[in-house]
Amino acid sequence: MEKVYLTQQQMNYMDTFGYLMFPGLLKDRIDEITKAFHAIWDERGGGMDGIAHKGDRRSVIVPFIDQSEYLCSLLDDPRINGIFSSLLGDDFNYVGSDGNFYVGDTRWHSDLDWEGGSIGTPAIKYFKMAFYLDPLTRDTGALRVIPGSHKFGDAYAEDLQKKARNPEEAWGISGSQVPAVALETQPGDIGVFNFATKHSAWGGGQHRRMFTINCTEHYKPDQIGYLKNLIAGGARFWIDEVYSEKMLRTASPERMIHLQQSLDNQDHLKEETRKAKLTMTEPARG
Repeated sequence: MEKVYLTQQQMNYMDTFGYLMFPGLLKDRIDEITKAFHAIWDERGGGMDGIAHKGDRRSVIVPFIDQSEYLCSLLDDPRINGIFSSLLGDDFNYVGSDGNFYVGDTRWHSDLDWEGGSIGTPAIKYFKMAFYLDPLTRDTGALRVIPGSHKFGDAYAEDLQKKARNPEEAWGISGSQVPAVALETQPGDIGVFNFATKHSAWGGGQHRRMFTINCTEHYKPDQIGYLKNLIAGGARFWIDEVYSEKMLRTASPERMIHLQQSLDNQDHLKEETRKAKLTMTEPARG
């Protein structure tokens, strides 16, 4: 199968609203994806009521797809590769993933520093692809997004940035009452959104299975500092290398295009992780 690029209409939709949904896109792979998801958690003590996740709070493994040869191959899928290539260019960077068991509500937030922090928002494009392995509705933990909330400098988006974290104080309503689109999903559906898009989830249970693939555009020479800072963030998960042995051993020349820039700029990660281990009794869990 050749790489499947987004249509101009889909590109326009993402630019305007900050997210896209692809119903049933990976339905043909969902059984193997789910099996691989649980195999990773089983290696850590189990997912459903196991040692690794007890249902009291979110549990996370970082990086995630790197732990499975099968999930590594998702980067090679022409549908997934085509989405990221459309949004970020054919030389996009794979910058990590996380596997999660979510618990309860997730309040409104963006995934990057809105004001423009150490990893370069809004100068650099970041997109997250989300894989939900459970049927989710508006009231059982489906991701909700506020369309258009990703546009830095826009009066509406800037107002949301100031108020969405505390809707009770700002608007006299609960977080679950904020006007938004609920991205209800079935296993095999894929959602993609701009890291800056405001999102949340409400009413979910204690074992919502979800993992992400996170990508950025290729960094320009004057942006490498931002990439190094992004890589250094892995230290809180006690990561010594940006990618696993499985990710690299199974990588085709095409996949390496999306790995090489981070590999070339990870020399500081081991030292950052060493420092993190001195200050934390255990790696970040979520």
